[in-house]
Parts: sequence; C-alpha cells; structure tokens
Amino acid sequence: MIKEQIQELSRKIFDDVVANRRHLHSHPELSFHELQTSAFVAAKLDELGLEYQKMADTGLVALIKGDKPSNNVIALRADMDALPITEVNDVPYKSQNVGVMHACGHDAHTSSLLGTARILTELKSEFGGTVKLIFQPAEEKLPGGASIMIKEGVLENPKPQAVLGQHVMPLIEAGKVGFRSGKYMASTDELYVTVRGKGGHGAQPQQNVDPVIITAHILTALQQVVSRFADPKSPSVLSFGKVIANGATNVIPNEVYLEGTFRTMDEKWREEAHKRMKKMAEGIAESMGGSCEFNIMHGYPFLINEEKLTAATRSHAEDYLGKENVVDLDIWMAAEDFAYYSQAADACFYRLGTRNESRGITSSVHTPTFDIEESAFGISTGLMAYLAVKQLGN
Repeated sequence: MIKEQIQELSRKIFDDVVANRRHLHSHPELSFHELQTSAFVAAKLDELGLEYQKMADTGLVALIKGDKPSNNVIALRADMDALPITEVNDVPYKSQNVGVMHACGHDAHTSSLLGTARILTELKSEFGGTVKLIFQPAEEKLPGGASIMIKEGVLENPKPQAVLGQHVMPLIEAGKVGFRSGKYMASTDELYVTVRGKGGHGAQPQQNVDPVIITAHILTALQQVVSRFADPKSPSVLSFGKVIANGATNVIPNEVYLEGTFRTMDEKWREEAHKRMKKMAEGIAESMGGSCEFNIMHGYPFLINEEKLTAATRSHAEDYLGKENVVDLDIWMAAEDFAYYSQAADACFYRLGTRNESRGITSSVHTPTFDIEESAFGISTGLMAYLAVKQLGN
C-alpha cells in the first residue's frame, strides 16, 4: 500500500530532512531577501530532477507529475523567511546571522516540503495527478509573499483544486497534528496614528493643546469599536503596542505617535471598523483642539479552511497517524498570509505539533528561545505526501 511506502521513505530520509532544517536554521534570511535560502531549495530540486519556476523574486514553484492518468492538481505550500530576532538558544545549529532567526518554524516548513518532494518523486509510478510545490518568500511582512505569487499566477497553469499548508505549533506535542474547519485565523491591519496639538511648558497647560491627553481619550474610546460595535459572536482585537510622547516631566510635546493592530474574522465588519476608528479618533482630536492623522495599512485577510476539504484531509491524517494523534484547534487571532490562498481557492491549513516539555521545547513562536522537537519530522514529510496523494484521488 502507498501509505506504508510513504512511511518507509519518511523514515529513510529523516536524517536528511533534519540536516536541511539545521542548515536553514543556521542561515536565516529576512522577508524578500531569501537569496541563499532560495538557492538552497533550487539546488535540492535540481538533485531531484525537478524543473522549477521563479516567482516573487525569491519564490520557487515546481511540479511533480504522477505516472498514472489524472488531471487532478493539488498545491503544497511552505514559507521560507525568518524574523528580525536575535536567537539565544545554545544549539549547534544556532543562527549565524546576527539579529535574524527562524523563530516561526519556516525552516521546518521548507525542509519538510523538500522531504515531501523527495518522497513523491520516488513514488511517481504509484499515483496520478500533479503536485504543485510552492516555496514562498515573505510570509512575515506585508503585503505577504502569497499575495505576490498569486498575482504572478502561482494558482494557474495548472490550476490546483486545493492548496494545503502545514505550520508548526509549539502548543501541540510532537507526533500530533491539529485541524480546524471554517474560519481559523484573523485578518490583520497595521495602524499608524499621529495626534497633533500644541506643545509647551507643563506648568502652563492653558497655553497648550495637549496631545498626550487627547491620545489618552482616543485610546480609551477606540476600545468601544470592539466592545460596543462589533458582533460579540465575531472575534475582534484592537491593540496598541507603541505610544511615543517625546516630551519630558515638564514639557508637553507637539505630537504623539501610536502604532497598533486590528484583527477580525469578518471582512464586512473589518471595513466598517476601519471607518469607525478613523472617524472616532479624528473627531475626538478635533473636539479637543487638536488633529489626528489615522493611517491603516491593509494587511492579510482572514484564513478559512474549506469544510469539505478539511474534513477529508483530517480523515486522511487520522488514517496515516491514528485518530489519537489528530486534535482539534481553536480559532487563532494571529494572522498568516496563507489566508490569500484560502480566499482564492479551496484550502486547508493545519498544524504540526513540535512541543517536548521533557526537553524544555515549549517556547512560543516569535520568541528568541523558540525551537522545535525534531522528531516531528518523522511525520511532517510523510503526512503531507500522503495527504497530497489521497486528495488527488489515489
């Protein structure tokens, strides 16, 4: 059976997958600058005899065609970029690029998909249909590599019936995977706000228009956008993590600068919320004698897992791993540019467990201590290969 063949090949290539991951982890590159990473992937595809096309500058797309007759197509996606974080892990494969780190597992995604490509290449005679391999840059930075690759035609010629994505999850034990059907991850927008007044001496507030006080009112009032205007059944998050009022104990500044994020899972409400936030902030500032410049950088849409595809993919995962190793996921208010694929085609984005409490591998993504339990590679490559073959109708 093809399942047993995939499992055997997964065991056979395990050490190579780990080695590839460690190489990528040691040489991380930031979004839109994945030159060495792209070259490394290209070299591995060359070794497999796979032709590839470059997209979005550093992205790569390759096809694996099964020998049996079928016109079905499925796409598998892995992202390649790292984050501007300084790694503090004391491991042999620690980042060699100061201030840059694979703190979100994209090294694991890329090495896993390379392993999957190796398995599927060796088993071409056992299945029909085409597997499209997407090695995508710049998931971590707007406008997102996914949006660029889609504009450049990654979902065309041939057009996939479905797109699958796999992402590490440090909350799930290694050896398990997680699924959620329907809405899963939030849209994300970046907020850049400047509140202007008239600065001066702190002892003479009557002569000033205090932008700090105006900002305090705006920050408090904007929370009503979520608490009083959003449907309680539809999750929304509004957070400001950066506030700069560059005055002093006795100096009121001329302006205050803010940065924040807005996230939700409803596109209609998202647009309404944008208008409400902007109107509210500008109105408060004007009523208090100041002004407000409220800029919104439109980010990724929300991510939705198509229900029939996700149900089928989960069933195949249970067949491959056993039901006890497939768990339910809750909604996640973080964002992912895989959402662009999910808005353009049937898609399923699932989670690969990478946690090992006994070894202290528990840190969250986007932290300087993030690492993964490498035994997870024992299932990451084979599972994706099996899911692809099954979704192709084999």
